[in-house]
Parts: sequence; C-alpha cells; structure tokens
Amino acid sequence: MQEHHQETSNMSREDIERGGGVKSRGNSNNSNSNSNGNGYLSTPTYLIEDAEAHYWTSWLVPMFVVAHVVVFIVVMYINNCPKHLHTRFEGKCVARFLGRFSFEPLKDNPLFGPSSATLERLGALEWTKVVHKHQGWRLISCIWLHAGIIHLLANMLSLVFIGIRLEQQFGFVRIGIVYLLSGFGGSVLSSLFIRNSISVGASGALFGLLGAMLSELITNWSIYTNKAAALFTLLVITAINLAIGILPHVDNFAHIGGFLSGFLLGFVLLPRSQYGWQGRRNLPSGVGFKFKLKAYQYALWLVSVALLIVGFTVALVMLFKGKNGNDHCHWCHYLSCVPTSRWKCNENNL
Repeated sequence: MQEHHQETSNMSREDIERGGGVKSRGNSNNSNSNSNGNGYLSTPTYLIEDAEAHYWTSWLVPMFVVAHVVVFIVVMYINNCPKHLHTRFEGKCVARFLGRFSFEPLKDNPLFGPSSATLERLGALEWTKVVHKHQGWRLISCIWLHAGIIHLLANMLSLVFIGIRLEQQFGFVRIGIVYLLSGFGGSVLSSLFIRNSISVGASGALFGLLGAMLSELITNWSIYTNKAAALFTLLVITAINLAIGILPHVDNFAHIGGFLSGFLLGFVLLPRSQYGWQGRRNLPSGVGFKFKLKAYQYALWLVSVALLIVGFTVALVMLFKGKNGNDHCHWCHYLSCVPTSRWKCNENNL
C-alpha cells in the first residue's frame, strides 16, 4: 500500500492505502471469494490442468519481506523520536519504553511510525527532489519505506499472500522483475500527477503482482479450470481495490501505474506453452515434447513489449522535463480522489 503524505499537513490527516488484492492458486476449486484475515480481499483458487506442474521454492518474496522489515527498523533507529521530535504538535512519543525506536506522537503519525521529515530524508518520493535535484533514485527507494508499523504489516501480509504463490509458479527471476518494475512504474505515474506531497510504500509493486495475475490468467487461459469464475472474481477484486484508492490521502496513481506495468509484464514474462502443456498428458512416460506458444500469446507479447517501452519512455521524458500530468489530462485527478460532501480534494492531494 502506497502511503501518501502532505508536506503541509500532519500525518493524522492521512490514510494508508487499502489496496493490494490477493489471489492464491492452490489445490482447490472453490470459486467463492474470501478474506485473508487482514481486511484484504482474496480471489478463489483455481487449478492448472496438469498434476505434474513444476513448483519452485519461494525465497525471493520472503527476502523482500525481510528487507522491508529491516529498512523499517533502520528508519525508526534514525528517526529517534525522543531526541528528534519532528512534530509541530504537543505530545509525547508513543511506546517510549522502546527508546529511540519509539513512535512519533499519534497526532503526527497515527500509523505508529517515523516522522514525515525522516521519511523524506531517507528516500520518500517527492517531485521537487526527483526533477529539480536529480534524485531519480527516489523512484525506487520509496518502495522500501513505510509510514508506520500498521502500514508495514498490511503491505507485508499482502505481499506474502500474492507473491509466494506467483514465485512458486514462475520462479524468482520473473516475479522479481515484475515486482521491481511495477513499483517503479507506480512511482513514475505518481510523480507525474502528485507534486506537493511525499509518497512511500510498496503498493505499486503489489498492484503490479495483481495485474500480472490477471494477464497471466488471460494469456494461459486454456490450461486453467474454473477460469471464468477466477477471471470474474479477480476483475471484481481489482475494481474494488482501485475504487478504494479514490479516497482522499491515498495515492491511487501508484496503484494504477503499478497495476498497468504488472499487467503488461505478465503477458511478456508469464506465458505458458499451450501445446506442450495440453499434449504432455497423452505422451508415454519418458517421451519428450515440444513447447510452443499460440499465436495470440505471441501477439500479446509483442504488443505488451511495445507498450511498456513507449509508456516508460514517454512518462520518464515528461517527468524529467517537469511536465504536470494534470495539464494533459484534466479529469485524471478523479482517479485518485473524488470530492464529496464529506471531504474535499485539493490540487495536489489526488
């Protein structure tokens, strides 16, 4: 979940993203959606029509989880609330028995975490620093930062439910590429549309895995059972999670950018051989078979590669030329915040 912070207001006015739908593929034909226990929606499981499907051991996703936790500990150590109280509000550090690891006052950060100043100093995404101070590394570093322990736990639970199954199916190389490029894509789109705020969190990468699930199901359509139910449920969960992003103080552009990147990467990196998969069951033991993709898979691969190259190139050129995405899409701000009688959306809190 990508945390979106206003520099001119305190963190108590903000909300964490509640996106990151989850879909696992296990050994069940259950078509009913369920909850993973932390408020995230999960999709039904569905089977590959081959009992001999190869599964890798998942180690990269657990390493990502460990890395996120270690980074959060380092951030809290540097934050050192008792010594450097970065807040304009009265109040004491929360959980002072933790010493320098204690949290900022809840009026400043209700998510039990560091100050906005610490996050900004350690790599949070900020348009001014990316474009005018040539700190493009923030497009990657923000993915590994979290606004608080609540934010961290929600993201890590989502990553475990989404990522481990995908890594078991496709291996660490392809899933690692999807995760990192999707997070980068979410950061780029967020920077194009949001300027006077900072953003942290792994939601772009998480939505990328969700998008890759959708494209993988589409490109490998013929080898799955319960495919229609799985596709419908996944689309509904994606729509719900993106709809949640229109709430204020939630960076839905990171959601959308990550999802689109992952969706296209799924067509490029996750296609399975249709002919070989379907024919291997009819071959005698020990007889080899030839893997071959279908024509529509090649077409999706070519179109997706082209869109990825063009999309990233255009977005990065616009970003580093200082272009404001809202000037070229006057209705796009509604994708991240829809004003109602209960809340308002200012120009940069989209």
